[in-house]
Amino acid sequence: MSKKITFPYHSQYPSVADLRRKAKSRIPKFAFDYLEGGCNEGLNLARNESDFDNILLKPNYLRVGGEIDMSVELFGRKYSAPFGVSPIGLQGLMWPNAPEILAKAAAKHDIPYTLSTVSTSSIERIAEVSEGKAWFQLYHPTENSLRDDILNRLKAVECPVLVVLVDVPAFGLRYKEIKSGLSIPPKMSINNILQAFARPLWGIKTLQHGIPSFATLKPYMEKGLDMSQLGQFMNKTFTGKVDIEKVQAIRDIWKGPLVLKGIATDEDMQAAIQIGVDGVIVSNHGGRQIDAGESSINSLIKLASNPAYKSKLKIMLDGGIRSGVDLARAHAVGSEFNFMGRPFMYGVGALGNEGGEHTINMFKTHLYQIMQQLTIENISQFPERLLNP
Repeated sequence: MSKKITFPYHSQYPSVADLRRKAKSRIPKFAFDYLEGGCNEGLNLARNESDFDNILLKPNYLRVGGEIDMSVELFGRKYSAPFGVSPIGLQGLMWPNAPEILAKAAAKHDIPYTLSTVSTSSIERIAEVSEGKAWFQLYHPTENSLRDDILNRLKAVECPVLVVLVDVPAFGLRYKEIKSGLSIPPKMSINNILQAFARPLWGIKTLQHGIPSFATLKPYMEKGLDMSQLGQFMNKTFTGKVDIEKVQAIRDIWKGPLVLKGIATDEDMQAAIQIGVDGVIVSNHGGRQIDAGESSINSLIKLASNPAYKSKLKIMLDGGIRSGVDLARAHAVGSEFNFMGRPFMYGVGALGNEGGEHTINMFKTHLYQIMQQLTIENISQFPERLLNP
């Protein structure tokens, strides 16, 4: 009989739903709405989660099982579990110092943390606290000179993986953000100020760590730039479509592992293979860009079922995962690695400095249990447990 392994976490918050409820009680509404919101009517946001329910797994109870190993090798590195922390913009607005909390926890537990270009900690700081293990997601700038400078900064800190975001040719229409006045920069209306006062711990932590800003982009902003001009800077600097030529130029410069995030169709997958990227993250930007699209998991099912794709690059998933069972389902239909954004922000919002480690151990516990239940020893065996319709 295999030895049982335990992963310590706070017993009052054994699920993502528990973390979400606690986080909602501690984060001001305007910031929580930014975290939660999908575009338009939120239909694709809902599909991202609900479509997992259609994937069923089958156990094999009489099979003799061995020691469970959740580790995965990816781009020449071994990770302790098949999941990582998604890039999220304005993380420090939702919970003060969130990028550092999550980057430290991810490094300690040997899973990847991905820093967004528009997060609230700098490339250099996250490289320091993550011991050089953090990935980076690039919002492609309008000017190539800015792109090149960011890439040089990443090379200087030895970033292990570069992720290029391709699914934001225009910012999604998000009603909750419009209603709350959340913009770039955030507008502190009377309502927002009252919401902040209603969450005193968030306010105290914000004062301790400072008003959140786009730390990676500070070197490119004019000195004395006020908050009203910051929005103009962002629109001017990052408005534009990422096409094949732009990705090819990055491929020519960046010699390390290169991943495209936001792939959802055969056409884009074929282009990615043509360019020679090392992996793709199938994603619909958390349901924040196009409401009429399909869920990330359904896009992945179609793409991962093509052996010609899987033989050329790594196919990963981001979107809708809310439990270890969902992780198991994702692997059963062909995902090779997975990323989660909102669950980790719920964890930090709920538990502060302990939230990163708690959420990692919670998902490891979930995944370990479903592997025991299905009687498998490693991640590659999940497709054997897919119950075909």
